[in-house]
Amino acid sequence: MTPQAPTPTPAQIKRWRKYLADEVAEGAVYRELANNRQGEERAVLLGLAEAETRHEEHWRTLLGEHAGKPMSPSIRRTMLRFLARHFGSVFVLALAQRAEGNSPYAGDTDASRQMAADELVHEEVVRGLATRGRNQLSGNFRAAVFGANDGLVSNLALVMGIGATGVATSMVLFSGIAGLLAGALSMAAGEYVSVRSQRELLSASKPTQVTLAAAPDLDLDANELVLVYKARGMSDEDAAHRAAERMGIYSCDCNPSLSLQPELADIAEAQEHEEIGSAMGAASSSFCFFASGAVIPILPFIVGMGGTPAIMLSAVLVGIALLLTGGVVGLLSGASPTKRGLRQLAIGLGAAGITYALGLLFGGSVA
Repeated sequence: MTPQAPTPTPAQIKRWRKYLADEVAEGAVYRELANNRQGEERAVLLGLAEAETRHEEHWRTLLGEHAGKPMSPSIRRTMLRFLARHFGSVFVLALAQRAEGNSPYAGDTDASRQMAADELVHEEVVRGLATRGRNQLSGNFRAAVFGANDGLVSNLALVMGIGATGVATSMVLFSGIAGLLAGALSMAAGEYVSVRSQRELLSASKPTQVTLAAAPDLDLDANELVLVYKARGMSDEDAAHRAAERMGIYSCDCNPSLSLQPELADIAEAQEHEEIGSAMGAASSSFCFFASGAVIPILPFIVGMGGTPAIMLSAVLVGIALLLTGGVVGLLSGASPTKRGLRQLAIGLGAAGITYALGLLFGGSVA
């Protein structure tokens, strides 16, 4: 006769039901994401959903008659499902990655070791999927996020420093507008030059087919063609063999992996350029997002406020914006959005606090 499993405690029942609800929600998230994907990515997401279904069955079996009515999943997983259904972006995958990484199964004896191992693997799978989206966003999006952050911090510091000296509100507003325009133009110019230079460097490093045209006229006894292939990283033997092929001594393409394959090179170059972003795109993003960040500190002055109340409101508005931008950066990088947001807040308000103190000092000296 098979012994009956011990009756679970109320605490266990509550915890298991919560796990069950979360597993159901996670499976739904992956299925929703799969609806917006094709090919390999779709198959991977459906595979993750199937694994979550196995986890569901584990908790259903343990609960038995205690399963009761379905519980609501955690707020995080509810939000994930909503975002997956309506957006299906890299942000959802980044959040899902963090959810998998925070699995409690490793420390819960009621979860099997296989389930705990599954969650660790799931985190890496989702990380791989999210990385593709991060690479696509890493060019222009990087310029946009950091441009907005720079605008927030620099113009808040400028406004608070000028405002602390006690000058007229119109002077603070004019300084803020000047800082907005100067910073936005500077950021745009810097991003354009940076990205343009990087793309030109990549293009200059791409091998060409000039060796094909020069090969017939080369001196076989002092074959500089070998140097070309050695410079590209081939061994002495491979370089000599490839040079002989180019000279027409060998008619075979004995090792195609050593050939310059233009179609593959073009694909690789396109991927590299996609990750870097376009020069005009980066410049435009930097200008617009720096300006959008820099306008926030001067909003109170634009609507007619002045003095300390306007400065304090500027600090509050910028603080909220810094929390948001820091959270987005943390989310995309796979780090804690809360920690990154608080770090951005501390850095931004710290810089503004220093300029405010200097403004008070110089304002008092002038007075």
